[in-house]
Amino acid sequence: MKASYTTVDTDYLERRRLRPHARALHLCAMGVGAVISGDFFGWNYGLAAGGFGGLLISLMVMTAMYTGLCFSIAEMSPALPHAGGAYSFARTAMGPWAGYLTGLAENMEYILTPAVIVIGIGGYLSAVFGTSHAWEPLWWLLCYTVFVGLNVWGVEMSFHVSIVVTLVALAVLAVFWTGAMPHLDVARWARPYFPTGVGKARSALVQLPFALWLYLGIEQLPLAAEESHDPQRDMPRGILYGLFTLIVVSFLTVVLSVGIAPGAARIATSSEPLFFGFQTIFGPGLRTRVFALLACSGLVASFHTIIFAYGRQIYSLSRAGYFPTWLSVTHGVRQTPHRALLVGSALGYAVALTIRLTPQGSRVGAVLLNMAVLGAVLAYVFQMASLIVLRVRFATIHRPYVSPLGIGGAAVAAVIAIITLVMLFQNPDYNKGVIGAAVWFLLGAGYYAVHSRHRLVLAPEEQAAMGHRGKGSG
Repeated sequence: MKASYTTVDTDYLERRRLRPHARALHLCAMGVGAVISGDFFGWNYGLAAGGFGGLLISLMVMTAMYTGLCFSIAEMSPALPHAGGAYSFARTAMGPWAGYLTGLAENMEYILTPAVIVIGIGGYLSAVFGTSHAWEPLWWLLCYTVFVGLNVWGVEMSFHVSIVVTLVALAVLAVFWTGAMPHLDVARWARPYFPTGVGKARSALVQLPFALWLYLGIEQLPLAAEESHDPQRDMPRGILYGLFTLIVVSFLTVVLSVGIAPGAARIATSSEPLFFGFQTIFGPGLRTRVFALLACSGLVASFHTIIFAYGRQIYSLSRAGYFPTWLSVTHGVRQTPHRALLVGSALGYAVALTIRLTPQGSRVGAVLLNMAVLGAVLAYVFQMASLIVLRVRFATIHRPYVSPLGIGGAAVAAVIAIITLVMLFQNPDYNKGVIGAAVWFLLGAGYYAVHSRHRLVLAPEEQAAMGHRGKGSG
């Protein structure tokens, strides 16, 4: 089933322009900011699935996977510097079908991830201000309104906000780490290390999706390529500096959170796990509430940054005709993809609210997390396959940065991603949501097969792919 292209006038791309602004510091802050919410909320659900021992093993495995992933995209992003990111890698390497499926998986990841994060923001704000559980969807709506508005306002605003809230979030974590160390007693508070009694390997496998949450999002940086002044130089630096920062942050947060009162059992199901840590450090007073409120900065950093990501990701797929083309029209003054931002936020909020009203509503954050991870690992498999194909079949592509891990690093990351994909369907507590996300993915694939593959547009990603693959429809 070959793709075919429609002819567009010169005004088409003119109405879909983005404004360059990002430097290496912006990209590093965006990479860390996209992920840092995972240290404030989400990873702790893994404790209920297999305990601290399993979570620590799974975190080591995920660190290996993301190392392979990040070095691979650090190679591909400056070689193919387009707003499509992962979609453009797969499109060049394996053609339109692979490009679309990669983009569709990433689209699902980026729409659902802010929905997970906003659950955590609602939990922290409810704890700080003492509002009832029923108020939380209103907190979600307020957050979407404010941060979609900031992203529509302009790319300069988006990057400046990312830097500020990411630095605040890192400062809050530093206060937590410093305050928690005198209280650390892993033998007392983290036991039992494997409470399910199914063994170390099984516990770690079940917890892979939750450990992944401590890194999920850093792979979005290639989406900012067309808004970077020098993607060939700045993109690898931003990705790898961000990765090294997140490795340190993740291990410190997990060990120090679980190793102090009230312990693993208490924080395993909490939507505001650091709130309990601050209570242990400062007691149940004003300082705890202030730091819990500041802890929202970590969630806000990721929420704001991944809203940026799904705006650019929907924009790029729409500009090339995979999604309806009206979604990629940018704001006449701000040159931001306002339509894509608004539609993505509406979808994310609607999914979160729908799950909230189901029998699994009390676990809406964990259900959404597993759904988002499904999209992520599917996209990772395609991206690692892209690196391997590009190395083998497109050796002459100019590569400003070459991954020292090469094909081996990409292969290891792909294998871990596939194992994680299988494990998503093995957890009966959350697999209904995962099955729902899989249906979403299959419906999206059907849309391409029936409709959009006949209406593609020669956007920059498509032109570059054809230039590398030779003349024809790809």
